[in-house]
Parts: sequence; structure tokens; C-alpha cells
Amino acid sequence: MSVLTPSSGVCPHYPFPDRPGIDLAPQYADLFAGEPLVPVQLPGGRPALLVTRYADVRTVLADPRFSREQWHNGTLFARESSALALVTSDAPTHSRRRRAVQSWFTQRNAERARPRVAAIAKRLLDDITAAESTVDLVAAFTTPLPYQVICELLGIPAGDLDRLLPRVTVMMSAGRFAADEVTAAHQAMHEYFFDQLTARERAMEAGVPGDDLLTALLTAPEETRLSTREIAVFGFGLLMAGGETTASHLAMCVLQLLRRPDLAESLRRDPAAIPPFVEEMLRWVWFAGTGGQPHVAVAEVELAGRTIGAGQVVVPLTDAANRDPEVFGDGGEFRPGRTPNPHLGLGHGRHMCLGAAHARVELQEGLAAILPHLGRMELAVDESQLDWRSQMFIRGLWTLPVRWRGTAAPA
Repeated sequence: MSVLTPSSGVCPHYPFPDRPGIDLAPQYADLFAGEPLVPVQLPGGRPALLVTRYADVRTVLADPRFSREQWHNGTLFARESSALALVTSDAPTHSRRRRAVQSWFTQRNAERARPRVAAIAKRLLDDITAAESTVDLVAAFTTPLPYQVICELLGIPAGDLDRLLPRVTVMMSAGRFAADEVTAAHQAMHEYFFDQLTARERAMEAGVPGDDLLTALLTAPEETRLSTREIAVFGFGLLMAGGETTASHLAMCVLQLLRRPDLAESLRRDPAAIPPFVEEMLRWVWFAGTGGQPHVAVAEVELAGRTIGAGQVVVPLTDAANRDPEVFGDGGEFRPGRTPNPHLGLGHGRHMCLGAAHARVELQEGLAAILPHLGRMELAVDESQLDWRSQMFIRGLWTLPVRWRGTAAPA
């Protein structure tokens, strides 16, 4: 990995190659620990600085002197910039769009949804335990749980997920799929959500409007209403963000507990310890395969004791910031009961994850539901054989095969 050493004079290409594992790859952790600003080349050869320190990452995410709209070279994954209503916009556009939907994603609404989330998790696990056979927990549990929750919020039939999820995978790729596949996935997703909006408009004309988020956006007061295209983009953006990230993270949490039966047993005995465990996993997991969204300095600003000039491109790395020793004295250690835990796993400032409260509820309830069963489960393959997602925006596992203890391994 000498190519990653800034002192070598070589400016590495970013995103870096994928590595398997839950926590930040040691080579990258060492690099980020030694360099607050790492010079790299982004796709297309554009120079940039990776920002690795906690305080500096917070500055980039919150300071209006850093702009996402001024980055015109596209995303670091297959989503088009125009298909990211919040991620690639600045105030006032970002503020207007976020204000239109944020009342649906409050802490209060997340807590109201908790019983329903728990019920979905229980039903999924009832199906798994009834079969008592080798099962892929990604396909049978960690993916359907958050996606069914967001489908109910959007008023989308859960039965449509079979055709939507392959498109989500393509749109979340970072080099895994060909350009024509990406274009087709975007077109299909646009068409699906425009059809959904047309159906809601007809229901409204018939006097039977729905009570879902898409209908609420269509019926908002004129002065705050988003355009039809903005609503469609929000629709599939929320589907993807509300499903893909939580599904991948829940799988990582379950894998961590399968690796640590003692920890799983401790959480079973003390359910109050589940929320701190979730927070530590949000800090610990190497989550974003592409690091983050490029920002462009629109004025001079200081980072890591260095003046960043207007026009400089920076990429804030929350995964690196979450190990900053100035904030986390033992940041290189996994501590499931860590408190306080001011991690940046869900973002910060104006770009704090819109669905953070709902994601926490889904992770907590998903773990609470599966913990009573984990004592009888084990990986159905050696951990070295797990299939890790590569060339994708979100890191994680393609599959998490488990079997009931005492059953034979699959042939």
C-alpha cells in the first residue's frame, strides 16, 4: 500500500480499492491517522483533499463556505446529481426541499413508528425461524425490514420491491455496472415514481387521497409545494436512502454479534444496552465506499491549520473523523457501551441524515427482534468466504448466510 503514502510523492486515486471487513481497513486507518489532509485524484483527474479530522469534517459539512452545488463533476457513484434532492444542493434550494419533508422524519414520528417496525421485524423472523434452514439474513431480514418501513411511508406496494431493488443496486454502484445499465435504472426509477404520482393525482381528483408522504407533498400549500419532478426525485431518493443504508448497516451489526456471542448474550440480558451498541456501530463501521460528497471552497477557510483557497475541492471522511483521537481517546477500539459518543456516522449540520431518527429505531428494533435467536444461529460459511460489496457507494455484505447450530453445512 505504499501508493497511499503521501510522502512518497504519489497522489493516489480516490475512491481507494475496497477491502473486506466491518471496521476501517488498517492501511487506510493508518493513513488517515497520520494525515489531516490527504491529497488525492478524483475520477477525471481532479485534485482534491481528503479531510480526516473530526473538527475539520464538521466544518466542511456545516460551513456555507463549502459548497456541494459548485462540484460539477458528478457523484462518486452511479446516482446522477439531479437525482439527489438534498445531497448535492446548497441553501436556499436545500433548505426549501428539506423543509418540505422534515416534519415526516422527526424523533416523535420515529417513536410512533416503533411498534410497527417491531411488528415487521417479528414477522420476518417468524418466517425464518419456522423454516429452521440455512438462510441469507440480508435477503430475508436486514433488507426487507427497512424497505418495507419506507414503502409504507411512501405508500408504495412492498410487492414492487422485487423489481425496484435491482435498480437501486445499479444506481448505488461505484463502478460495478456499465453506463447503459445505470442509465436504464435511472429511467425506470423515474418512470415508476411519475406513475405513482399520477395514480395519487387521480385518487385526489376522485376524492379519496392517500395518507402517504407522496400525497402529502402533492397537496402541500402552493407556496411550499415542490415541483412534480422534485417530488418524484424525493420519492426514489428516500426509498434508496431509507432502505439501502439501514439494510447494510443492520447486516453489519448482526455480523458483529455473530462474531461476538458474548456481546450478543450481554445485549439479550440487558436490552437497554442496545441503543449504545447501535451508536458505537454507527461510529465503528467503515460505511461509505466512496467516502463522501465532494465540496468546493467558495471562500478562504482554515482546515487543519492550513488555509484552503477558493476553488479547492475537499472530501470530508466521516469514517476517519470517527476515529479522531482528540475526540475518541481510544477511537481504534470497539466499545459497545461507549458514552458519550458524538460520532458523525449519520452526518452533521445541514447535511445530517434526514431519516436519522427512523434509522436508529429500525436498527434498535431489528436487533431487539433477532437477539433471542442469535444464540442458535451461526455463520453457514467461514468468515473469510463472506461476499463483501465492492465498487459500491455503501459498503457491506451481499449475503449473510446463517444456519441453526447443529445443522450440517450446505453441500
